[in-house]
Amino acid sequence: MKALVAYFSHTGQNWFGGGIVNLVKGNTEVVAEYIRDIMSADMFRIETKNEYPNDYNECTDIAQQEKTKDVRPTLKKLPAGDLSEYNVIFVGGPVWWGTYPMAVFTFLERYDFKGKIIMPFVTHEGSHLGESVEDIKNLLKGVDVKPGLALYGSNVADSRETIEKWIKDNLK
Repeated sequence: MKALVAYFSHTGQNWFGGGIVNLVKGNTEVVAEYIRDIMSADMFRIETKNEYPNDYNECTDIAQQEKTKDVRPTLKKLPAGDLSEYNVIFVGGPVWWGTYPMAVFTFLERYDFKGKIIMPFVTHEGSHLGESVEDIKNLLKGVDVKPGLALYGSNVADSRETIEKWIKDNLK
């Protein structure tokens, strides 16, 4: 089973454990790396051409505007090819305003995922999955979207066993 971990992660100021802290590595990236290691998967970091501000409040203001206007930010790059070599695509991001950052939807709209398994995961500090899984199901009609995994960003360092169980339970 060949897997790809496609994820968006924000560095800089993040809400973490009840306050704003500066993260050198985003929470979602930590989870993506665990999945990569568990699955021997390839990784693709979803990055926007115009980077989000480091400042937490500025970043969340832009994220809210993008969600309200249903914006699809331009990405720096896309994976090469059509992703046909992958059976499983792990899709990850933080929960921003109740769902994935709009950049994740930019990525998802570029490919045909029919016949693939989608494994959604998010990091959050209280939003849980939000509408992220439902939003993927609505966007990718007819695709096998497995139950999502929501991890508190402030707990990702200790989440490997939880991630392994989620993968085992959903990729039997």
